[in-house]
Amino acid sequence: MTSTEADETTEDSGPGGYAAARLRLLRQEARPGPPRRAALARLTDDWLTALYADASPPRGTALVAVGGYGRGELSPRSDLDLLLLHDGSADPAALAALADRVWYPVWDLGLALDHSVRTPGEARRTAGEDLKVHLGLLDARPVAGDRGLVAALRAAVLADWRNQAPRRLPELHELCRERAGRQGELPHLLEPDLKEARGGLRDATALRAVAASWLADAPRDGLTEARRTLLDVRDALHLATGRATDRLALQEQDQVARALGLPDADTLLREVYEAARTVAYASDVTWREVHRVLRARSTRPRLRTLLGGRPQPARTPLAEGVVEMDGEAVLARTARPERDPVLPLRAAAAAAQAGLPLSRHAVRHLAATARPLPVPWPAEAREQLVTLLGAGEPAVAVWEALEAEGLVTRLLPDWERVRCRPQRNPVHTWTVDRHLVETAVRASSLTRRVGRPDLLLVAALLHDIGKGGPGDHSVAGEAIARDVAARIGFDRADAAVLATLVRHHLLLVETATRRDLDDPATVESVARAVGSASTLELLHALTEADALATGPAAWSAWRASLVADLAGRVAAALAGDTPPAPEPAAPGAQEERLAVEALRTGEPVLALHAQQEPAEEDGDPEPVGVELLIALPDRPGVLPAVAGVLALHRLTVRSADLRAVEPPAELGATGPVLVLNWRVAAEYGSLPQAGRLRADLVRALDGSLDVAARLAERDAAYPRRRGVQAPPPRVTVAPAGSAARATVLEVRAQDAPGLLHRIGHALEGAEVRVRSAHVSTLGANAVDTVYVTGLDGAPLSAAEAADVARGVERALT
Repeated sequence: MTSTEADETTEDSGPGGYAAARLRLLRQEARPGPPRRAALARLTDDWLTALYADASPPRGTALVAVGGYGRGELSPRSDLDLLLLHDGSADPAALAALADRVWYPVWDLGLALDHSVRTPGEARRTAGEDLKVHLGLLDARPVAGDRGLVAALRAAVLADWRNQAPRRLPELHELCRERAGRQGELPHLLEPDLKEARGGLRDATALRAVAASWLADAPRDGLTEARRTLLDVRDALHLATGRATDRLALQEQDQVARALGLPDADTLLREVYEAARTVAYASDVTWREVHRVLRARSTRPRLRTLLGGRPQPARTPLAEGVVEMDGEAVLARTARPERDPVLPLRAAAAAAQAGLPLSRHAVRHLAATARPLPVPWPAEAREQLVTLLGAGEPAVAVWEALEAEGLVTRLLPDWERVRCRPQRNPVHTWTVDRHLVETAVRASSLTRRVGRPDLLLVAALLHDIGKGGPGDHSVAGEAIARDVAARIGFDRADAAVLATLVRHHLLLVETATRRDLDDPATVESVARAVGSASTLELLHALTEADALATGPAAWSAWRASLVADLAGRVAAALAGDTPPAPEPAAPGAQEERLAVEALRTGEPVLALHAQQEPAEEDGDPEPVGVELLIALPDRPGVLPAVAGVLALHRLTVRSADLRAVEPPAELGATGPVLVLNWRVAAEYGSLPQAGRLRADLVRALDGSLDVAARLAERDAAYPRRRGVQAPPPRVTVAPAGSAARATVLEVRAQDAPGLLHRIGHALEGAEVRVRSAHVSTLGANAVDTVYVTGLDGAPLSAAEAADVARGVERALT
């Protein structure tokens, strides 16, 4: 406090003098932020000290500031939280008179006052009964009187807090959760409560309390600056409104922005959202650490007794370079981010699929050491992004962890356009960036409705990427989406589909609710814009996901029925242009050679070829998988046997192709040879040897290896984790004209170890022949097309095909 301010409060310790000095201080535009809050606290201290001294206080008393005032942070309209502390020796009448001489001038000035009169013992007992009182006392600071009395109370309160931390911290966490449920998420609210919402000032105070417990500590990076931003905005809000409000209402935002020297209200909200995200993320990390420490404390003594030493936490593999430990996804000891640019996406996808948080230490290490992905991305990186987006609700927390360390904008630079961008439309619940992630969450439950779930999920993430710039965001977003699609490795045809989906993501709902659907021109215009039945299928699902992620007012049964009606009419208009399902391609030279060798030996023949990404200028090519060719004489049970053996060896099937090859006539063969072309990668660890694969395949085919039992045994032994609640599988029969010589079944399901084994087993049980199979793994989704015939080699009837489809669907459910 300056000498001038001290002179002013000395001249008049009454309300008038303090009020005048306070008003002059609040009008000093050159002293905003922490200096003004600290100066206001000092000015208030001096005034209250003078009031206390004028009241001739008894010995053994002290005036104590608690809560925000105790921290020396007074906003213009903050409450004064005061405790009149006494040692119990003073006359009750004298204490009452002292309290009146201090409290009444505060009330006369119109300031809110939270006050109490207690002994140290009473204060500790009250704190033990009331968590909020205990939190306030953690910031106790002497204003006037017996400082030793205050120091003793503060030491005792801190000791109580640390001793009671195993009980009080879960209670505090539950209070934070309940408050967040009532007030919502500050990083996404259009009219946020700066104090009570998740990520607000209450949460920042809770983090200080956790640190005071010595049980855990919050991430420090950016937290002080975030808290200061929220306090500065609240100060400006108090001055703009003249009221003790924490809600940043729409009508106040422009004035608050001007007071803070910001160009507009959108810039203000983006700064608030950035700060709140820092606090919210720090809270998530801190509370996970608190619960981890408490779990360890409760179990470690018993384990030490049983094991005779300090146990090491279990590490369960999730993916290559990623393990689960203490309820988080962390990097494996062998992980090398500097050599593995896909690792950030692989770790994120593995965490989300397992329903686990991604460790902050892992994210920070990845941000600091992982190499940038080459452009265009390798196929695995794109698949891992799709897997992350398809994980549903768990993807949100993982995405926030990546954003907190800057990894999202490093992977997708265009994300900076929409990050923390507010949407000034009351229909919208979220900021633009969170809305895009929420749309992907909604789309993940619709992936069984589309043939290309990867395109649906990426379109969901990008559909509003054009917001924030001039002009129509759909038009701007079309060009951005095309560039992003090329960046992440989609081919030109897929990039065009994504661009079309972004350009027309509002087309179905706007047309269905504003145009006459009985007018042929309406349907024709939509059909021209969409172009194909497959794009229409994607656009219909995207429309629903977008509306559901917008807010409760954006989607209804009525809107859903109108959009479905329009989509059905457009599909009928496009039906004449629907191409038939492609027939299996002719075998290549190597496949024919393997088929001949298998026919001559009567045994399975295997060939493996490592697939590599192109080398970068400063490095060697990176292995991304293995092409596995298997040829063997046609016989029942080949597909489930091969798929099961691959699953037992923890090989992830990224694509597969099975076809029957007719051998040359001169060999005198009586039947075709099956050739299976697989692209596989190790789930984690190294690839198995070809000899072991072949030996297990021979055993599976002759019945000496019970693949189903081995898979069930491994699945039962694997720890159960919170995981993605995937949509149910869907098996459909393609139109009768899709293939001339076989019935085509399309299976859409969540990719999982043993999926192909279960499909093949179900088809064997249905007594049909698998003429060929084409398997695509799109992120966490499998889209498998199987050509089947009856045992007589003819296509199935419509009724038989429907029965087989239902049987396969039951087997996968």
